[in-house]
Amino acid sequence: MTLHSRATTSDDTRALIATQRPIEAHGIVGDMRTAALVADDGTVDFFCWPEFDSPSLFVSLLDSPRAGAFELAPDLPDARRMQIYLPDTNVLVTRWLSDDTIVEVTDFMPIYPVDRQSRLVRIVRAIGGDARIDMHCAVRLDYARADTQARQDGDDICFYADGQPSVRLAASRAMTLDDNAAHASFDLREGETAEFILGGVDDELVRTEDIANCYSDTVRFWQRWIGTSNYRGRWREMVQRSALALKLLTSRTTGAIAAAATFGLPESPGGERNWDYRYTWIRDASFTIYAFMRLGFTEEANDFMRWTAQRVTTDADGKNVLSIMYTMDGHEDIEESNLDHLIGHGGAQPVRIGNGAHDQVQHDIYGELLDGIYLSNKYGEAISHQGWKHVVAIVDEACERWNTPDVGIWEMRGEPQHFLHSRLMCWVAVDRAIRLAQKRSLPAPFKRWNDVRAAIHDDIWNNFWDEEAGHFVQRLGSKALDGSLLLMPLLRFVGATDPCWLATLEAIEKRLVRDGMVRRYLLEDTPCDGLKGEEGAFAACSFWYVECLARAGRLDHARSEFDKLMSYANPLGLYAEEFDPKGHHLGNTPQALTHLALISAATFLDRKLDGKDTHWQP
Repeated sequence: MTLHSRATTSDDTRALIATQRPIEAHGIVGDMRTAALVADDGTVDFFCWPEFDSPSLFVSLLDSPRAGAFELAPDLPDARRMQIYLPDTNVLVTRWLSDDTIVEVTDFMPIYPVDRQSRLVRIVRAIGGDARIDMHCAVRLDYARADTQARQDGDDICFYADGQPSVRLAASRAMTLDDNAAHASFDLREGETAEFILGGVDDELVRTEDIANCYSDTVRFWQRWIGTSNYRGRWREMVQRSALALKLLTSRTTGAIAAAATFGLPESPGGERNWDYRYTWIRDASFTIYAFMRLGFTEEANDFMRWTAQRVTTDADGKNVLSIMYTMDGHEDIEESNLDHLIGHGGAQPVRIGNGAHDQVQHDIYGELLDGIYLSNKYGEAISHQGWKHVVAIVDEACERWNTPDVGIWEMRGEPQHFLHSRLMCWVAVDRAIRLAQKRSLPAPFKRWNDVRAAIHDDIWNNFWDEEAGHFVQRLGSKALDGSLLLMPLLRFVGATDPCWLATLEAIEKRLVRDGMVRRYLLEDTPCDGLKGEEGAFAACSFWYVECLARAGRLDHARSEFDKLMSYANPLGLYAEEFDPKGHHLGNTPQALTHLALISAATFLDRKLDGKDTHWQP
């Protein structure tokens, strides 16, 4: 089956949209090579395979069951449904509770050697009482564009299409084949289980007799990893869930870190801001290693820095080149295109894959990367000789470009501008390089770098502090506010209690904050946004706001706002990119930037509330 076109009438479209599940009604499982979303009704409705940024097997979250879904649930229409993770793991349990029956579906992806393909294991168990179980698995290869066929292969069912990797479904119960989909209906008595394993057609699958060991090994892996965290604060469960989500998005084959597990989920209902985040942004990943190191996970930081070093290339003029984003295996070929056959989540179109931002000019990546390198050297491995040569070249590039326009941290699709955040991060790049060179006694052009650092500092104060408005501004020539300004004290450019900063914080509170949720900017103030329609409040900015309050000494307010943000998590403690006005999730999920900002805010606020030294980063 292949989808040739989107729904032809509004009634058809509404009917298809009605089958979609809310973004926050999902857990995630993965093996650090790819990940699957599991809805709270037991449906896997988003799964790219065999890698994070591979085409999808199931993408009904962005269309309907015709675009691929793996349904596994008891026939208990009046049951209460809920999801939990096994403690300290990424092993997900979906539960149904009726008056007489309790059923659980356990989903996980085993952590196998990298020479074996990823696979999804699903176990259904009758915990109390007997239950009728229904399974329907419709693999639709290549984002549901391929003409996917299914065939019986012994007890298994295989799915295949021309030019696409084939997939095998094995089960402990008999399956039938209908309309190129696998089906099974069977009874489970109390205490009985059934298992389903989805993986590569040519890869030896785990068989049902091996499931118990596979399950215990996976549980043990995650519990051992998170057990090394040094966080023991007030919000331990939420911080550890955020860390587990970040680890899930970190490639164990390359060390790259995905910005999110999904593509195409809208930042506003029915809008056009539907991006593909299954790639590694130097910015987001550099922030992520900061969060990892805050919790004591230095290995992940070291792996990412090694991966980044391999990305630095030399152009025809002999200059070092670093792109703003890469595929998970390190390539720059991320051309953006639309999946016009999908109706989109809630009807939001176009559904995009690839990302046109890959060739944008974004000066802020210099600062995020150098801040990460600096911290990695402080808490992880010392930089190599070749690595330092790359740093010098990158900082020299920042010195050349800091006063030229770019599209900024939010990847504006209008005309390039002079953004304060880009200036700030160029200052961070030079500042951290100077500190690192001094700390490691490394050779550096100190006078030139010091002069540029001072020039950027003066430029920000002279040109981006608006005396009339009484606050810092988003970009040159405007009076607009921006959520990225919240990073100014966090990155130690300005004191957290400086009167000018406090005035800016107050202005942000008045214009951009609603019930703890912070917008990136107001669209009416930012025509360079370049897109139509609204967007939600940005979750990462919301956590930056909490940390700014704590750094300003407003601890009661910070804790109150933090607790509000905790209530906006989904029942599993996961966050997407944005919130709608009611706190429902918008955008791709789970979002690394949101979870790392949560970790930073929680760890800082904890120490302030305990009256401890918060001087983690010099």
